[in-house]
Amino acid sequence: MTIGIGLLGLGTVGAGVAAILASPEGRHPLVAELELRRVAVRDLSRPRPLQLAAELLSTSPEAVVDDPAVEIVVEVMGGLEPARSLILRAIAAGKPVVTANKAVIARFGEEIAAAAAAKGVYVLIEAAVGGGIPIIEPLKQSLGGNRIQRVSGIINGTTNYILSRMADEGAAYADVLADAQRLGYAEADPAADVQGGDAADKIAILAGLAYGGPVPRAGIATEGIDRLDARDVAYAAQLGFVVKLVATAERLGSGAPAPGEPISLDVRVHPTLLPKQHPLAGVHGVNNAILVEGDPVGQVMFYGPGAGAGPTASAVVADILNIAGIRQVGGSEAGLDPLLAASSWRQCELVDGSSSRHRNYVRLHTRDEAGVIGRIGSCFGAAGVSIQSIVQFEARDGEAEAEASSAEGSAEGSAGAKAEIVVITHEVQEDQFRQALAAIANLSDVTKVAACLRTL
Repeated sequence: MTIGIGLLGLGTVGAGVAAILASPEGRHPLVAELELRRVAVRDLSRPRPLQLAAELLSTSPEAVVDDPAVEIVVEVMGGLEPARSLILRAIAAGKPVVTANKAVIARFGEEIAAAAAAKGVYVLIEAAVGGGIPIIEPLKQSLGGNRIQRVSGIINGTTNYILSRMADEGAAYADVLADAQRLGYAEADPAADVQGGDAADKIAILAGLAYGGPVPRAGIATEGIDRLDARDVAYAAQLGFVVKLVATAERLGSGAPAPGEPISLDVRVHPTLLPKQHPLAGVHGVNNAILVEGDPVGQVMFYGPGAGAGPTASAVVADILNIAGIRQVGGSEAGLDPLLAASSWRQCELVDGSSSRHRNYVRLHTRDEAGVIGRIGSCFGAAGVSIQSIVQFEARDGEAEAEASSAEGSAEGSAGAKAEIVVITHEVQEDQFRQALAAIANLSDVTKVAACLRTL
């Protein structure tokens, strides 16, 4: 018995899904049982590489959702509206939904989950994070017996491509972004990617799955790569690091919270210096990777292509097959878990960023005079910030070259000369670090705090 599929959107991912359904040979036998019944498109006259029968196409997504022949609704149109309303419309009609829409799930996942639970239907979201990487279902099922300590990842392929080329070629951010747009890796308006919003949507979803409760998307501290200087990428390499846009959700505190007490999470997105031996440091190009750290499993990393027609369509069809498999064996969706997550069995709260702890990379513009490094060190010491290393670079015609690598041997210089000083701290609480940075900015020898990045 065939299962009717209604497809909302026939863009890159939608076309990939349609192509899989149209060519079931060599795939799982259930793919042959899936039949594309209706497809919502914006423009009927637009030429498409995949030829579909004209009677399948409609400019009304509502008509696709409401069609009695459509048994599973697949939403791959993107955006917040009308996608959210269409998902809720399908649920109200008792139809399970498969979606790749991380923005909708990150912001309205709780509303959608409640509606799905009330109607007893699935809303599956494997394609919303990591493209073709299976991460949603493993967090719920395979790793369900673990206490998750941290989920971190490179979950935006556009920014990873840009940073990989900046590191490999020493290229400027703006130049690589322009290339990424020409190659189709970045949108004409790349803000969601390069300002970190896309990664924040995804880590909100992963955190909710890992820790058992909704995470407020608006509360996630987010910083992108759009202000990153190629000089910091180069300095990081000299110091044994690579720079990546890392999204992290980390549980703070130890032991189980008391009944009714929320779990405290530090959830953030920002450019991060990773030691070259770190598991995420070797993720290059448009690839994604998610590192899960838990007790007792230890570290588990999921790696692969994070976007594009093929990988994302693969995840979408996997979710469709999940639902189809239940139906084929006579199972019922009633009471099954919407969003492939545990029902909200825990409250999650985001900590104030000032109480988070981490290492830091700081680049300072200074006068190249004796005693500068000592005065900078004193400011850190007064705030209780321990320094791992201080490296001085000589500023020369807008570029900098390595000149010294220790606090003791590098503060000599000619009067009026300028230098750049890079400091890497040990782990410290954010408010202490900011206190030290404010004092350093007030030093007469320091002309500018040029960059401040987090470090693992």
